[in-house]
Amino acid sequence: MGQRSQALAEQFEQANRQMTATIERCSEAQWKARTSSETWPVGVVAHHVGQSHEGIAGLVRMIANGQPLPPMTMDMINQGNAEHAKQFANVTREETLALIKKNGAAAASAVRGLSDEQLDRSAPVLGGPPMTAQQVIERVLIGHVKEHHGSIQAILGAK
Repeated sequence: MGQRSQALAEQFEQANRQMTATIERCSEAQWKARTSSETWPVGVVAHHVGQSHEGIAGLVRMIANGQPLPPMTMDMINQGNAEHAKQFANVTREETLALIKKNGAAAASAVRGLSDEQLDRSAPVLGGPPMTAQQVIERVLIGHVKEHHGSIQAILGAK
């Protein structure tokens, strides 16, 4: 909608493209290698990122629209992540790439649709201090991709 939301969407898309390119280059052995940060196989970490785009974009929309956030703690998130790691232990690269691309496009579209006023709305996140929708996009949506991508790159030796 505005220049800020466009720039944020482009930053997210760039991070997502970099993640996708790294995944596309993984050998089968690398796909199954465990990262040191998450201790999950690369494929599970990548799938986690793709699946998380949807939830994080939903959080951004709720803050941007002034909606109350559901109660959520880091313990709840960690439990959900552990369950995801078990459920998708044998996820394929093709399935993961499709998820990252599909959910990434939807998240970028959601970000692009925000006005400056919406980007400036804030709410307490995870029991912490208030964060604006823009801060959640930068620190959580984009930051999540970059953090996990860095973890994958470290195990692949592709810094």
